[in-house]
Amino acid sequence: MNNVIVGFDFSTGSANAVDLAIDIANRWHNDIRLVYVKSDPNEDEKPLREEIERRNAGVAHLLKGIKLEYVIREGKVPLELAAQAASDNASLVIVGTNGMSGFRTNWIGKNTYQTITESEVPVLSVREGFNFNKALENIIIPIDSTSATRQKVPIAVKFAQTFGSSVHVLGLYTSNIAEIRGTVNTYVKQVETYLTKAKVPYKSVFLDARKNLTVSTLEYADSINADLIVIMTEQEKALSDWFIGTYAQQMLHLSKRPILSMRPEQLGSEAR
Repeated sequence: MNNVIVGFDFSTGSANAVDLAIDIANRWHNDIRLVYVKSDPNEDEKPLREEIERRNAGVAHLLKGIKLEYVIREGKVPLELAAQAASDNASLVIVGTNGMSGFRTNWIGKNTYQTITESEVPVLSVREGFNFNKALENIIIPIDSTSATRQKVPIAVKFAQTFGSSVHVLGLYTSNIAEIRGTVNTYVKQVETYLTKAKVPYKSVFLDARKNLTVSTLEYADSINADLIVIMTEQEKALSDWFIGTYAQQMLHLSKRPILSMRPEQLGSEAR
């Protein structure tokens, strides 16, 4: 089916996620599936269905030859979103991170991260206050010395080609050991080759991120007014006492910009 899956709970954040899904799905020629997850098995589905159908009718004019459908599931949000994505052979899951039952502000990192770790497809998380009217101009691909770091490049390229974006390849040095820094240099060059073949404009920048990967990435994102950061759910750990969780968890919790996340095994092949 190659649907775009959207977690929906009537919040502003999830409504914004629907708008973003329509934009992406129109460009990819994918259908959209809204997923509402009931936490209470006794919750009456009739008013839920009536309201979802009313809202879907309100955006029907935006659909360009694609379908917008919905399903109501019961259970835990991350598990049910992942299950629906697998069932639909989805190309993407989108969540608005100031909505979704269990995705409230103080738990953005934890619960969005659970969705990502459960999902077999990439997950795009967007905060409620993000400016959806701004064009997706600048995409950041952080590259470290782990072999899986390059696996996110194909999906980043797909977004760049879809929206006519420029890519910023961010080489992150997490050590002063020459061999490790050399690995980062090699991987960045491989990514540059991949981007050149894909005819995607890019710029490469190297940063000393020994203190904290997240801070380094987000500071650079602020400096270029980035529109999307593409990460893996496994990344090198920052060498700092401030470090309180994985790179992906920190990014999801702290970034005000959309984060496209995926598990290392999801893409199958690395950029070469």
